[in-house]
Amino acid sequence: MNIGIPKELKPFEGRVALTPQACENLVIRGHTVFIQQDAGILSGYSNAEYQQLGVNICRTAKQLYEQCSLIVKVKEPISGDLQYLTSKHTLFCFLHLAANPSLTQELAEIGLTAIGFELLREKNSLPLLKPMSEIAGKLSIQIGVNLLHLEQGGSGILLGGLDNSTADNGNVLVLGAGSAGKQAALLAHAMGANVTAYDHSEEALFELKSQQTGINTISNIDQCLALVPTTDLMIGALLVTGKQTPKLIRREHVKTMKNGSVIVDISVDQGGCIETTKPTSYDAPTYIKEGVTHFCVTNMPGAVPRTATQALSALLPDYIHRLTINNFLECDEIMKNAVNINAGKVIY
Repeated sequence: MNIGIPKELKPFEGRVALTPQACENLVIRGHTVFIQQDAGILSGYSNAEYQQLGVNICRTAKQLYEQCSLIVKVKEPISGDLQYLTSKHTLFCFLHLAANPSLTQELAEIGLTAIGFELLREKNSLPLLKPMSEIAGKLSIQIGVNLLHLEQGGSGILLGGLDNSTADNGNVLVLGAGSAGKQAALLAHAMGANVTAYDHSEEALFELKSQQTGINTISNIDQCLALVPTTDLMIGALLVTGKQTPKLIRREHVKTMKNGSVIVDISVDQGGCIETTKPTSYDAPTYIKEGVTHFCVTNMPGAVPRTATQALSALLPDYIHRLTINNFLECDEIMKNAVNINAGKVIY
């Protein structure tokens, strides 16, 4: 099958769907792989590296989309991609359509088949979403720490404080103890902050606690909300697979936070778990609501494309190959369950 990898178009999105070595994996299996010129540059992969392993370079996106029936990319298509998609295409990428009805309608009207990375479930896990969530979890703390600085409009707290000092360590509240929330909580604790993680799943909290006993874990929503006024950095990391994220934190709760506090809502791709969340990009990543700085970038791992691309590429070739097998919709339950739209019909 002809498999196409276009260049990502979202602001500061440096990821590419496949490394040269991952493409070679598919070439060895008999596929013809095309990549748009310079698509791998920001992840550290040159056109020559792809060519040396049997990948065809397309000068333009138009040429690539015309050549290929299976399009594999990282993020959901935007206007620059949509103009080239047709009913002949199968699209495989992160889609997050639950929070994007307009894109859902556009893809359905095109008549294509769209399969979401984030819906692919195997052995009770989300293998393609997990590494990106882990990256976003770590980034949420790194970014939040910087946004707490005075020159960024923050309250001036050094997260973690100082050893043998009366300085505040700072309070971090992590909403969700899944892949993203766990990494956020562990990193914040390692920096010395006072960390509380909320999740309704006792199993997820137990797993987090088993990795780090110094993190406070709670499953009671009232206890969680009671901590909001003293929270310096709030991380939104809730996920309901395939559905819009419930708004756990309301505007009235955000109003109780101190001026200069920070919210990083990782779950913004699925609509966000905080009422004051709205999607942003790395062009203008933050805004202030109720005196609180919000960071709600929808492609957080795009800031570390080398790491993120390598993590995705370690997993993607096998799943891509499964999409090329005849009647995968009938014979492969794992891939079938990740289909959002089939030949223009919304089926998820």
